[in-house]
Amino acid sequence: MNRLPHFQPRHGLLMNARSLAISAFTVLGLATAMPSSAADGDDKAVLAPVQAFFDGMAKYDSAAIRATVQPEGSVALLRKGKVVRMTLGEFADHMKPAKDRIEERMYDPLVRVDGDIAFVWASYDFLVNGQVKHCGTDAVNLVRIDGHWLIAGIADNSRDTCPAR
Repeated sequence: MNRLPHFQPRHGLLMNARSLAISAFTVLGLATAMPSSAADGDDKAVLAPVQAFFDGMAKYDSAAIRATVQPEGSVALLRKGKVVRMTLGEFADHMKPAKDRIEERMYDPLVRVDGDIAFVWASYDFLVNGQVKHCGTDAVNLVRIDGHWLIAGIADNSRDTCPAR
């Protein structure tokens, strides 16, 4: 094998240089692949009004729902091939006390944030009196105004064949 002399340093020095280079690239790769605590904080801040919205629904509390939304924002509920549309304010006003216990549970939310806009995509189950009534996917758009995340729009689909969770 014909090697150039300057590429034949002492074996130990070469191994240390290679190890250092591999370690540096590994650390840099992990640093870019792992979410930062700032990103985790953004995710939590974005998810907070979405969860508060669902909590308001569970309590039939239109004021609690309104506190999480831009009232002029849109709702699009896909039900059996039809789209039911209303504003978020109309949706909040629609929540009147009832006998049934309702709960919407989100699973594995995907959160994307770019400056003052955010998007949440999550599977959900909707329960009535503890039983799954339907399930689907929630798509939630949010905007940050004066440092607070508000829901600007919600769309969801719905199906009756739901996986056990």
